[in-house]
Amino acid sequence: MFSWLARIVSACLRPVRRYARMSKDGDVDDVSTIGDALVWGKDLEKHSCGEFSYAVVQANEVIEDHSQVETGSDAVFVGVYDGHGGAEASRFINDHLFLNLIRVAQENGSMSEDIIRSAVSATEDGFLTLVRRSYGIKPLIAAMGSCCLVGVVWKGTLYIANLGDSRAVIGSVGRSNKIIAEQLTKEHNASKEEVRRELRSLHPEDSQIVVMKQGTWRIKGIIQVSRSIGDAYLKRPEFSFDPSFPRFHLPEPIRRPVLTAEPSICSRVLKPNDKFIIFASDGLWEHLTNQEAAEIVHNNPRIGIARRLLKAALNEAARKREMRYKDLQKIGKGIRRFFHDDITVVVVFIDHELRGKNVTVPDLSIKGFIDTVGPSNFRNLRGLE
Repeated sequence: MFSWLARIVSACLRPVRRYARMSKDGDVDDVSTIGDALVWGKDLEKHSCGEFSYAVVQANEVIEDHSQVETGSDAVFVGVYDGHGGAEASRFINDHLFLNLIRVAQENGSMSEDIIRSAVSATEDGFLTLVRRSYGIKPLIAAMGSCCLVGVVWKGTLYIANLGDSRAVIGSVGRSNKIIAEQLTKEHNASKEEVRRELRSLHPEDSQIVVMKQGTWRIKGIIQVSRSIGDAYLKRPEFSFDPSFPRFHLPEPIRRPVLTAEPSICSRVLKPNDKFIIFASDGLWEHLTNQEAAEIVHNNPRIGIARRLLKAALNEAARKREMRYKDLQKIGKGIRRFFHDDITVVVVFIDHELRGKNVTVPDLSIKGFIDTVGPSNFRNLRGLE
């Protein structure tokens, strides 16, 4: 079944070996032996009420997953932005969404679901402005978009906003110290029956709003996610492509937006039995269930736990292709996309005993994969409710 993939791998392994950093030990249970040139991570860092672990693996020729963790004296912010059609949209979100959140929170003097919604809206508006300015010289920017998953722990309350099919899962301890995984996000993907029903109800005049193509439900036969930042050609008639762009060409121009940038938002006061939150792009969840991921986090040391989740997913991706994990490690970016997607994982641990204590944590901004660490603008929110 996967013989054609095996031939691709066989043809590519020799040249890849010249530059890939190899691991002598391919044991998936040892996070210290990843040996994968395409993996980046922070094994354990502190935030104001606990610790976090961070890992990313690249599969595309140009990484389309962008992400960040921002730490402050009262809060932690996590952003996972899974781009498609290119990296411009996910990169733009990485550069602007958190700054928009800080600005709107300062203007309103608080943090809330509405504040986060406004920050997402401002980011969408900003990217569509960039598309409008660039469209004449770079028309394909109109086909670039990104899923967007945001988590904010602010003074004991967790806020989650999501567009697309990334996922946040909280792990809570139940009876007999067993971990219970609860999915906090709704996935805006046409593979979900409820999403197809929603689209059909919003577009009753369009019999082609969702169609099955190559075994997958797609909106207008093109895209799976129904909510995103970007994808201007599915939101604004002026960005519709002519037939010279067959991949993104619509039979007729849209009369109103097919996709939306309205996030699903929820919040909850964190309870003592809430132990950690896993934020990840859909590449992780293609290979691990919510419960499997939560049990890995619960049953292993904190240090390197995001890498451990990543390795578990990659090991499963290799198994599905009838390969060994150590052989998957030898495959370079671009070709790697035949086996798995870019994957971002952030695990945020909540240590409730630290609440109310004067824990000194620097205001830091960490951007995934590009490995930049600098001061965070969270310092501008001190004193807010």
